[in-house]
Amino acid sequence: MYTVMFTLFAIVVVGYVSGRLGYMGGIFDKRLSKLVIDISCPALILSSAMSGELPDRRFILPLLAVSLFTYVVLTAVALVLCRLLAKDAADRGVLAFAMIFGNVGFMGYPVVASIFGSQAVFYAAVLNVVNTFAVFTVGTMLVTGGSAAPRAKLNRKVLYGTPMLAAYAAMLIVALGVTDIPAFVSEPLAMIGNITVPAALLIIGSSMSHLPLRSLAGTPAVHATSVLRLVLLPVAMHYLCLMLGFERFVVGINTVVIAMPVATYGTILCLRYGRDTTLMAEVTFVTTLLSMVTIPLLVTLI
Repeated sequence: MYTVMFTLFAIVVVGYVSGRLGYMGGIFDKRLSKLVIDISCPALILSSAMSGELPDRRFILPLLAVSLFTYVVLTAVALVLCRLLAKDAADRGVLAFAMIFGNVGFMGYPVVASIFGSQAVFYAAVLNVVNTFAVFTVGTMLVTGGSAAPRAKLNRKVLYGTPMLAAYAAMLIVALGVTDIPAFVSEPLAMIGNITVPAALLIIGSSMSHLPLRSLAGTPAVHATSVLRLVLLPVAMHYLCLMLGFERFVVGINTVVIAMPVATYGTILCLRYGRDTTLMAEVTFVTTLLSMVTIPLLVTLI
């Protein structure tokens, strides 16, 4: 587990150095972000349902249910807590985003696989359906609206964007028990999907490279958000879901998924919509660093 977390963090460092040396940054980061969102991440989701034995389809509906419940609760809590952590409306939106959305698609998959096995990537992808929808609706509203109360209108294109279409297709493959997908389809998807994790982490590192080193240490608001993101909220949701009768296996995967550091999509959305990435990069960096310790400790709960 520690090896996985160290490896992921090392890629962030490479991205940071690449940004400082001029290999990354600016237009390159924006285009790479679009590639990750629209092409490589959907390929990763699809390939998780095409590798060997199919995952258990009985878990699809329970996973969707626990994920929906989780993000409703996290959103409600974050919209309240962010008002206590920041006075500026734009900062509130960033901190609320940070508390709600973990790095499911980029960091969650390899971590879940290392704990539950490679098939669990599909289960994480099912959880990521609700997360993806919420990121590109509520998350986008927070980033672009600049306040804890979302102002932007729902973009219906989110419902049929490539990440969502990939998640729908993966669930359909498992639900129908499709096992005869030809290798000339599954193998290219797997190779393209493998771009996702390193590319996303490089983007995080690059976005940090333009910040003063002092700012990467974070502010009190960043520290408080990090503790909430990595420890308090995942632990609270874990026991709440168990108390409500959700299956332990489902709750376990959900807990690991929501204990991830801040979603890379936060930085990517800031780049896409021309927002300042400073605070988002700070909280992403701090949570990514601290998660090397908090995630292995949290696994002991499961």
